[in-house]
Amino acid sequence: MREKQAWHLNGFIALLLFVLLFAGGLFTLIAGVTSSPLLIVPAAVLLLLSFVVVTSLTVVKPNEGKVILFFGKYMGTLRKDGFWMIVPFAERKSVSLRVRNFNSQKLKVNDAEGNPVEIAAVVVFRVTDTAKAVFDVDNYETFVEIQSETAIRHIAAKYPYDSFDEETDGVTLRGNADEVAAELLAELQQRLVVAGVEVMEARLTHLAYSPEIAGAMLQRQQALAIVSARRKVVEGAVGMVELALNQLEEKGIGLDDERRAAMVNNLMVAIVSDRAATPVINAGTLYN
Repeated sequence: MREKQAWHLNGFIALLLFVLLFAGGLFTLIAGVTSSPLLIVPAAVLLLLSFVVVTSLTVVKPNEGKVILFFGKYMGTLRKDGFWMIVPFAERKSVSLRVRNFNSQKLKVNDAEGNPVEIAAVVVFRVTDTAKAVFDVDNYETFVEIQSETAIRHIAAKYPYDSFDEETDGVTLRGNADEVAAELLAELQQRLVVAGVEVMEARLTHLAYSPEIAGAMLQRQQALAIVSARRKVVEGAVGMVELALNQLEEKGIGLDDERRAAMVNNLMVAIVSDRAATPVINAGTLYN
């Protein structure tokens, strides 16, 4: 089923035709009752035609589509807003063409690593094919909701929440929000094309660990942050010690291996330690 344009005519012309037919029928009926009974039959025909014209009048609002059915047969869709005349005795079904949002509920799913997470998304969509939206699915709004939640669950189970290995360069739900949103959009469009719906945007609005593991995952993230910070401190300390030794050598202050090791040890302890270093004056010597 594909959308096609329905036959239509200016409604004001049909309204004028109704007035003429109704007035003519009423005048003929009065004349038939008062003078000639033979005029009653054409009067009834004119009044019946005026009633037929009235049944063909319809109003279409902006951003609205009227699906026209004539005794069960699809005659087309009227998208032009205004006052129109269509096929008489036709059934009209209104379909909104406005852009709409669907906010999913917070879904509890397992990510690619089996961790339970809570996830939700917003889907921006609109109807582009009224025939498919009305005839190919039972209720296109319910269809959008169910398929959106199904796609969200599928995407959430496909990727991990976060990557705890810095060497791993994979897609994660938290770290690659744009990539995940693009894939969710593509999957939703593939699922909803049968309903004549265009997905304009799909983006995650909520992402978090489930309460039962949130505390443990927070400790894990804190530990990784501490390790990463320590690594940066050690890298900086090594560079400072190397710079200090090079400057001593440039100034002609030579150190043997034992004194060099002692100096490196003291500098590393002073730089890496969380507490301020306490100076100790060594009055002795390292040699006998």
